[in-house]
Amino acid sequence: MATYTAVDQIDVPAVARAYGIEPLRLVPLAGGAANSSFRLSTASDEFVLTVLDDHDALSAGRLAVRTRALRRLGVPTCTVVPTTDGSLVAFPGERPVLLKEWIEGEVHRPLPLALLPEAGRVLARLHTLPAGVPGLADLPVGTRRLTPEDEALIPAFADREFAAWTAGRLARVRAGVAGRERVPVIVHGDLFDDNVLVRGDRLAFLDWETVSLDDPLLDLGMAAVGLARVDGALDPERLRALLDGYQETAALSAEDLALLPLEIVHAALIIAFHRYRRHTVHRPDPALADHHREMVGFVASVERDLRVL
Repeated sequence: MATYTAVDQIDVPAVARAYGIEPLRLVPLAGGAANSSFRLSTASDEFVLTVLDDHDALSAGRLAVRTRALRRLGVPTCTVVPTTDGSLVAFPGERPVLLKEWIEGEVHRPLPLALLPEAGRVLARLHTLPAGVPGLADLPVGTRRLTPEDEALIPAFADREFAAWTAGRLARVRAGVAGRERVPVIVHGDLFDDNVLVRGDRLAFLDWETVSLDDPLLDLGMAAVGLARVDGALDPERLRALLDGYQETAALSAEDLALLPLEIVHAALIIAFHRYRRHTVHRPDPALADHHREMVGFVASVERDLRVL
């Protein structure tokens, strides 16, 4: 797991030399599940400096290239700033960093209902982008899904009830969607409200660490978990708003709409698994030890309100 970087651990003069900007000031930004981000201010400009705590040079470079490619294709996201020698990643210390232009806006938790159609529209546009363009030609496939190795860990979970619940629901999802997968498209994989920046009535999508090729319904299901959940339960009104915007660009068939509840459950199972493993197995945190159980209640609401098999 990542060990987060504090501002006093950053070699500020080295950052200034790498990007040819000084003097500069760093202020920590809240949020981020895997990296440490700072608002970098100069006399005339504002940027975001992200220390990629859990990346090596190769993965950091891929993230930078993919983010730039998505921006060039018109996805509303940040602009990666190169170093003075043209590199997209700098190494002012042991860990790689990215510098991005500052986007004026704010994160809302939850994202306002009135903006959910716009979130759906942007997500649908992402799903219709060509995947073979420079910078995106090497996208991995299905990285948000649980691997066979992940699933093999479930029976050994100390929380036996949660282990049985997870395995049972996964089996039901697999049976329900078998043979009905759609052509893989570019997906965000983690569209939660803390990865959406509000700029008036427009949005910017942030943090492309889980970008991959996958079934668009699973990505839409993940967005439903991230954006259509209120007080731990699915909010049907928020889901309808998200889908209304999505279908303005990418119409869903009757079969898609029938399968979407299963993919929402699938997405919630993925989140529950990773929360349990992160906060109970890999890096035990008593304050977050029950964090995975939020998804148990959420799935129950999906099964009740959307009549999942």
